[in-house]
Amino acid sequence: MSQFFRPYANTGIRIGALGLFGGPVVLGFALMGFNRSSYITQTGLPKAQPVQFSHQHHTGALGLDCRFCHTSVEDSSTANIPPMKTCMTCHSQVWVDSDMLAPVRESYASGVPLQWNRVYDLPDFAYFNHSIHVNKGFGCSTCHGRVDQMPLVHRSQALFMSWCLNCHRNPERYVRPAAQIFTMDWHAPADQSTLGARLVKQNHIRKLDDCYVCHR
Repeated sequence: MSQFFRPYANTGIRIGALGLFGGPVVLGFALMGFNRSSYITQTGLPKAQPVQFSHQHHTGALGLDCRFCHTSVEDSSTANIPPMKTCMTCHSQVWVDSDMLAPVRESYASGVPLQWNRVYDLPDFAYFNHSIHVNKGFGCSTCHGRVDQMPLVHRSQALFMSWCLNCHRNPERYVRPAAQIFTMDWHAPADQSTLGARLVKQNHIRKLDDCYVCHR
């Protein structure tokens, strides 16, 4: 009596079982990778704006302090977008006839704010306060990256919860001296563990990783 199954049937069953059980695992990893890709997170992708404002020029080349434009960052939960009168502080004197700056002049004259496109937009279920981070010793570039090297600002970090928790659980790795908060090219020194531990104690920094801290 001849065999009912061919010799290659076992191989086919093994391949089928591998696909049945391994497929979902592979699909899960693929979806995880896709969710963390720049296509979804928008990291590294410059945002088009009504005026192509260059942080590289203003912050990097001219050396403007972050607080010149973002005046509320030390006192408020938000880092405000500057009003047009801030722009016109300089541009009523320089580049006064620039076509690129025509929307700025029109906005200033009409009082109608420009509609900037948000680069970072946290969901409503996540609370973030700029002032508490700045005043405790965490620098702008830690989250926003080297904006002084960005012709157009892009997301430096995807702001996944795991990334935030890494700092909340290990603040001594990222805290810096008060004088260096707004220094774009600051790098942690070799003795950061010692410096960080001292600053954590000095600034009364707690390791806040309870859900209600951010999800209110």
